[in-house]
Amino acid sequence: MQDDVEVSGNAITGTLIKQTSGQIVTDWGAGYFIGLKFTPDSDATTTKVGLVPSSGSGMVALDSDNLAMFKLTDITKQRLKVVSMRTGEERTWFFNLDGLTLSDS
Repeated sequence: MQDDVEVSGNAITGTLIKQTSGQIVTDWGAGYFIGLKFTPDSDATTTKVGLVPSSGSGMVALDSDNLAMFKLTDITKQRLKVVSMRTGEERTWFFNLDGLTLSDS
């Protein structure tokens, strides 16, 4: 599904392999997926993640495993958005996806 995915600064790089079968395809349709594990701010009350623009669920709060899966539709236009909320404060980060390579095999 993915190979050598790394986050450096505000860029995500690596290779995503097109998924054409399996449960994820049954649930979301064929395409390119990225799975990421987040390390939320220790003071955050909630951390939400999502792609902008979104082609689906929009921003979703991380649960206790801090893992999230995304189906990418256009890496030149979409960015990963992370919003960390604390009492009285909201912080937002954006990560570029156009450094990813999409592979059919």
